[in-house]
Amino acid sequence: MENFKPTKYTLTCVATGRQFDDTGWILDDAECKTPSLVRANYQSKQLEVKSNDYGLYKFCDWLPVKRMLQGSSAPVTYKSEALAKHLGLSNLWITMSGYCPSKGVRMSTCSFKETEAYSVCARIDEKEDRVLVVASAGNTARAFAKVCSDNNIKLLLCVPSDNLDALWFSEPLNDCVKLIACEKGGDYYDAIYLSIMALKSSKFYSEGGAKNVARRDGMSTTVLSAVTTIGRIPDYYFQAVGSGTGAIAAWEANMRLIEDGRYGDNTMRLMVSQNAPFVPIYDAWRADSREMLPYDNNKARRDAELIDAKVLSNRKPPYGIAGGLYDALKASNGDVLVATNAQSRRACKLFKELEGIDIYPAPGVALASLIKMVETGAIDKDACIMLNITGAGEEAAKRNRQMWHLKPSKVFSLTASIDEVVTYVESLF
Repeated sequence: MENFKPTKYTLTCVATGRQFDDTGWILDDAECKTPSLVRANYQSKQLEVKSNDYGLYKFCDWLPVKRMLQGSSAPVTYKSEALAKHLGLSNLWITMSGYCPSKGVRMSTCSFKETEAYSVCARIDEKEDRVLVVASAGNTARAFAKVCSDNNIKLLLCVPSDNLDALWFSEPLNDCVKLIACEKGGDYYDAIYLSIMALKSSKFYSEGGAKNVARRDGMSTTVLSAVTTIGRIPDYYFQAVGSGTGAIAAWEANMRLIEDGRYGDNTMRLMVSQNAPFVPIYDAWRADSREMLPYDNNKARRDAELIDAKVLSNRKPPYGIAGGLYDALKASNGDVLVATNAQSRRACKLFKELEGIDIYPAPGVALASLIKMVETGAIDKDACIMLNITGAGEEAAKRNRQMWHLKPSKVFSLTASIDEVVTYVESLF
């Protein structure tokens, strides 16, 4: 591992096809006139999976990273027996991200958001002196806080006050990590707006969300884990979505794996799920609209408050952008499904009983959608199915440990001014 060399790749603008070098923290193509994602093109066209000693970086051939950070764990895929038998499925594969040492996965924050954080932070130049800004509904903040704390990377987190319970850690964090919040009643979109105000200062730079190739390609390791374990590209991919970035990443990984040539040439159907009543992606997809439909701010905040899976409450997902979720769903003949809190809770309980590990409400939503498709006969019971369990194992991670919570340095009102935010956050670092 001492011989680790930065991954070689170029970038392509999805809308125009223009290829160019990654000359720094590039999130989009400056020459492109329409909203578009950029993609990484890796020099290695065939994926050479490294040993487990590399953690997440076992997939570094297809990660846009300059270095390896300490403490990462890769997702693990295994063939389900008990759950598969219960559902009458012959070829169900579970890709597990979380804390489950018996399965070989040790993400101490219990969420696949660690795949993003270890990839994004390893893309940062070691000489970078500005402060990374990340807006989150909870799990992403916890993952970035841990990775940045462990690797001494300056970080400003922006999180809704209603979601602060998600910021638990097994030990106090390094002082390089700071947190600000928007007041109670605010949602993920309000946290994003707070981060946009902080970014008016030149001392800060945006992580970029879905626009960051390192975030998407970090998340794509779930699919790389599945395909290299199963030996083929699955027929179906199930995941709950807030932004849909993980599903976009799955589609992009699928295209790379087809080019690899060893795993088949099929495009897996992306079956993505939302937690009712917060279903803006479902509504836009049902209307066959590339643009998101109008969503009243107050109704959106109320709906976000009602759902168990708070991490799925993104009002402004990368849906219509070139290369975004709409394109991914169209290209994969995918669909958007919905599960209620009650259905998700039942699915979580079933998973714990049959697979022996507690899962978060979001993967509960994904499993509930799979169960509904099975019950209605909408899926072939012999199909190769990948179920992306995006967070699990919190009970084991917290057992016999005293938890430490990150507290916000300041809670801002929803009407805070740019000057107020900038002046304060500059004083933090």
